[in-house]
Amino acid sequence: MLMAIIIMGGVAFFFSTVLVIADKKLRVEVDPRIEEIAALLPQANCGGCGFPGCKGYATAIVMNGAPLGKCAPSGAEVNEAIGRIMGVEVSERVRRVVRVHCRGAESVAARKALYVGIPSCQAVSMVQSGDKLCDWGCLGYGDCAKACPFGGITLGENGLPQVNEEVCTGCGLCVASCPKKILQLHGVDERVIVACRSEDPPKQAKTSCANACIGCGICARACPEAVEVKNHLACVKDPGGFNDECIAKLEKCPTGAIGPIDQGKAEALRAEGA
Repeated sequence: MLMAIIIMGGVAFFFSTVLVIADKKLRVEVDPRIEEIAALLPQANCGGCGFPGCKGYATAIVMNGAPLGKCAPSGAEVNEAIGRIMGVEVSERVRRVVRVHCRGAESVAARKALYVGIPSCQAVSMVQSGDKLCDWGCLGYGDCAKACPFGGITLGENGLPQVNEEVCTGCGLCVASCPKKILQLHGVDERVIVACRSEDPPKQAKTSCANACIGCGICARACPEAVEVKNHLACVKDPGGFNDECIAKLEKCPTGAIGPIDQGKAEALRAEGA
């Protein structure tokens, strides 16, 4: 019995010694900066930065030199703190928020069929491009609201997404969720938006939605430095090319498809710190 105890004790001592040595030899030292940076990030793990969660982004910054400032939910103070940890200067960036490029509310956008099925934009878009007559417009089933981890989007009574720009972090998850691509990220300092995506000929576009762009070119003539018409659709070619005079002329748009963004709101968001 004594011999068995001695043998078992010897075996246990041998393997414990091996484990201690292996731990010291094979241990991977973790750069403490990873934990510091990860602690500063919002832990939303939204993936908007392009990395697998906040810890993954922190690791990429420290180990692979990933660009700073890719975490949209983090504000200027967080980015500056990360820069201090890494010993680099972080350049100021304009805050970005999501805006809706569609005014095809239930009251103005015709439907071509009654859809009965999974209440999802992705699902309905697979059935003849959706149940709306306009193949470019918002379907209104709320995939974007479901995708937002911050509660920044809700569906309004008109069936269109309503973005709370004070809550929106610009992570882009809602943009990726929309099969019609009517959501886009914009800098809060941008002054004008084209709230339509339709490239249908004017007559067809107007039949599908009373608020559709009809490619008349009034906006392009009013602001030639900033707007052009492509495929029957007004497009902003230079967000910084608008001045007060030409923006005022955009009121002549017959369908209201292009117009100014609320600058009071934009100024308030910009003051919060991009």
